[in-house]
Amino acid sequence: MAFLIPGWLRRANEAALAPIINRLVASEASPNVITTVGTLVLVGSAVAFGFGIARLGGFLLLLSGLLDMLDGRVARRSGGTTKFGAFYDSTLDRVGEAFLFGGITIFFVAGGVPDAWVIPAVATSLTALGAGLTVSYARARAEGLGMDCTVGVAQRAERILGLGVPTMVFGAGPNGFLLLGIVAVLALLAVITVVQRIVHVRKLTRVRKRSTQARWAAPPLADESAKERTHK
Repeated sequence: MAFLIPGWLRRANEAALAPIINRLVASEASPNVITTVGTLVLVGSAVAFGFGIARLGGFLLLLSGLLDMLDGRVARRSGGTTKFGAFYDSTLDRVGEAFLFGGITIFFVAGGVPDAWVIPAVATSLTALGAGLTVSYARARAEGLGMDCTVGVAQRAERILGLGVPTMVFGAGPNGFLLLGIVAVLALLAVITVVQRIVHVRKLTRVRKRSTQARWAAPPLADESAKERTHK
């Protein structure tokens, strides 16, 4: 499944991160500490959005995304990957995302959009939060069942860039409509991604079911052949 971020941009990003990763590995930085700092920065982004300081919120969101990319890479390069580290990183990602959309929801409620748009804005923000968390849960649940599930048009990196870059440059926009529009697009893409992952896992389970049925059907046929040879 093709992602919204083009391959050349991903490769350029990896090249830019390489020196930072090398320095962190050389300094024996703890991946869990990087994860914690990244989450605190994301909470700071949520607070900034809640107070209507959208440009600062966008900047901090992008910074948290950078730290989120670093922790796993540092862990792999330093040989420090652990099951707890993976659990800790995934859990704090969800905590940070909840704070982020909570802050955006507070912005909408506190007058960030015209009164007539408050309810639609809050509903959109909550949809983006719920669908975004479900995207992550669907992958974790599928992988817990032994299936790969990285499909989808908008994963975490896309959501961070899609929200962080425009708000850092333009803020929330006139009457908060730019931020509302971005959140609406993120909500839609997250819902689409959830559906894509459900369909993907459904296909995988059907393939596994047919494979299992074929394996169970083979031994009786072999037994019947053996009986025929014995009778002959």
